[in-house]
Amino acid sequence: MNYLIALDIGTSSTRSVAFATDGKLLHQESVAYPLESPQAGWQEQNPVLILQAVLDSLQAVLQHLPAPPLGMSISAAMHSLIAVDAAGQALTPCITWADNRSEDYARALKGTPLGKSIYKNTGTPIHPMSPLCKLAWLRDHQPDIFQQAHKFVGIKEYILFHLFGQWVVDYSIASATGLFDIQNLEWYAPALKFAGVEKERLPVPVSTSFVLNNWKSDVLEELKISNKIPIVIGASDGCLANLGALALHKGETAITLGTSAAIRMTGRTAVYDERERIFNYLLTEDLYVSGGASNNGGMVYQWFATNFLETGLSKQQAFAKIQDIASIPIGAAGLLFLPYLTGERAPVWDADAQGIFFGVSKSHTVQHFQRAVLEGVLYNVFQIGKAIEETMGEIEHLCVNGGWAEIPLLMQLLADIFGKKVHILEQEEGSAFGAFLLGMKALNLMQDFAEAKQMIGVKQVFEPDAENHAGYQQHFTIFEQLYPVFKTIDDRP
Repeated sequence: MNYLIALDIGTSSTRSVAFATDGKLLHQESVAYPLESPQAGWQEQNPVLILQAVLDSLQAVLQHLPAPPLGMSISAAMHSLIAVDAAGQALTPCITWADNRSEDYARALKGTPLGKSIYKNTGTPIHPMSPLCKLAWLRDHQPDIFQQAHKFVGIKEYILFHLFGQWVVDYSIASATGLFDIQNLEWYAPALKFAGVEKERLPVPVSTSFVLNNWKSDVLEELKISNKIPIVIGASDGCLANLGALALHKGETAITLGTSAAIRMTGRTAVYDERERIFNYLLTEDLYVSGGASNNGGMVYQWFATNFLETGLSKQQAFAKIQDIASIPIGAAGLLFLPYLTGERAPVWDADAQGIFFGVSKSHTVQHFQRAVLEGVLYNVFQIGKAIEETMGEIEHLCVNGGWAEIPLLMQLLADIFGKKVHILEQEEGSAFGAFLLGMKALNLMQDFAEAKQMIGVKQVFEPDAENHAGYQQHFTIFEQLYPVFKTIDDRP
């Protein structure tokens, strides 16, 4: 049996997914770990637990299948930061993408000539999510650890060192740090100076097709594998979600709708947005993934459902109640919701952004509020999509993955808001499948990604309703004015 394992290191869990070389999913295992918040705005994880989750999930898949894989490939979440010593031991927790402790540094840098130069050259918007700002915070608030650290790395680089003993980072993860020149493929000196680090204290950047195979002996023993299994370093989860949907050409746009949300288009060049609303991350040396990620996806609806619909609803129960909005007209009778409950990344890049219900009247019921919440989340994704169209060109259709893709009512709502066809793919694995495809090509099991087209079918298409789209455009005109207006009048600390 010929297969590859895609290792998908996420914020809440790590999955090891085995795909046959024809794209068929053979088996998967998932191991979860907690996200800690020791202080307001802090979001940390224990990197040792994540490393063990990687080993446990890999071991479970390997034990399930009768033969070893032809190789492995890795997808990982972006923007994490860990200070480590020379032996690779963590001196700090893993500070995740959701951590906002460095927001003062982002606020001071954003809009300055240096901030604009860093955004233009690194492709990463100025925001506390980025290791750029996290490093500056660590330098000033934990100077002893900052000086003691041998390297500053993300969670993928930490795991790779413990598997192979090498400090390397793929171009894709590096391009999301705010520290990496995405044109010259090297660390960007002005960003390093701002953060207070030298390039020697960062991992060595390598291609996303870079192959490691010199496994540590103790890891080989634990996993019971041979040293001949190559592992492709892979890329970031967002970029690989586009690859997993084969959304690789202008106009083909991928949307991930889960706990958070993201919309991305792939191109041959990076695009510069004067308003700094979208990111430019690398998938390969000649493929850039541009778009925006929102903090406020499904978690916003879950917040509303458990606090205002029924206490203690499970995720599945909350999703089932979405059908209750079917009888509420589009636009929720003029009720609008700005979904910034946890600050926001795209399109506003403001860690202080807050949520707002606007246009409330005594005629509104809980179902109106419920519909407004769901529409608000999708309006925000649409607003990011507008920024993509203004910088990259027209969106032809949307390929959707993530938990919301299984809810037809929401997919029709998405099609109506965008005025575009929504494709639900038969291949649901997103980033993991993208890692598999990147591994296939890097290991010369596939010459071109286009060969994977037969592996990815479309199981359902949602056509936009022209009348509903026109109505949503009127409501969106008001929605997009809410953040600038309320940001101006809200100067509270």
